[in-house]
Amino acid sequence: MISATLGSFVLLAVLTTFLFLGRSGANLMNYSDMETQARKALELFAEDTRQASDVYWNSADSVRLTVNGSSITYAYSGGVFTRSTGFANSTTLLTGITTFSFLAYTISGTAISDFSTAAARLSANGKTKQVQISLSAARTSQTVTTATNIVLSARYVLRNKAVTA
Repeated sequence: MISATLGSFVLLAVLTTFLFLGRSGANLMNYSDMETQARKALELFAEDTRQASDVYWNSADSVRLTVNGSSITYAYSGGVFTRSTGFANSTTLLTGITTFSFLAYTISGTAISDFSTAAARLSANGKTKQVQISLSAARTSQTVTTATNIVLSARYVLRNKAVTA
């Protein structure tokens, strides 16, 4: 009887440890997936932004860059950040986004925040020299708590875009 009770405690301890390690592994996998997606998305965005010769703000959540004569559109919608190089060529870069914003700056570092009207976006097109992304993403599975990640990119300078003021 005593050995059965002790065996039950040992088995309970092993089972608890096994479940804890399984949940921790799932949470680590969620975080790793999210971090990998975010890193790849920012690397691609940085490369295109640095090479861009022009910028066109479609909205506060969508920007079109002219890179080597081609248009590349980055957009956020419904928790998904995408990159489009044509009508049918859209790539999902990051999913599970809970908050997102593009941040634009002039050559002197002054923030450009008004993208609400066509006139404001046209003005922002001419003044934008630096672009930054701010986002939060989350992953959830049935066995673990939500893994979250807050990403704030560096300011990327449009090196090939001529801006005077």
